[in-house]
Amino acid sequence: MADCIFCKIAAKEIPSSLVYEDEQVVAFKDLEPQAPVHVLVIPKKHVESVLALAEEDKGLVSHILVDVIPKLAKELGVAERGFRVVANTGEEGGQSVKHLHFHLLGGRSMQWPPG
Repeated sequence: MADCIFCKIAAKEIPSSLVYEDEQVVAFKDLEPQAPVHVLVIPKKHVESVLALAEEDKGLVSHILVDVIPKLAKELGVAERGFRVVANTGEEGGQSVKHLHFHLLGGRSMQWPPG
C-alpha cells in the first residue's frame, strides 16, 4: 500500500533500526519503546490487521509466531525471563498503524491488566 509507513519501512524507503529480515517479514526497534526490548515484527505483505488475515496468511502468521518471534526473543536476551507479544487491532485495541504488526516487549516485568 503506497501510503503505509510500515510498507515503506519493509521496502527500505524509510530507515529503521532493523534487527531481522527474511523473505516474508522484517523486525525493527520501536521508535517509542515501552520496555527495554521493544521490537515490531511486520509482514512485508500489507495486511491491515488480525481481522484482515485470510486463509492464505496462515503460513505467514505461523512463521512469525513459531519461527521469528522465538528466535528474536532468544537473540535479544528476553526468552529466559519472559516477554510479551501484542497485536493491537482496531482503534479501541490501540492499533495506530493499519498494517499488521506484533510488538515483542521484554526486559522488564510486565503488569496485568495492560492499558
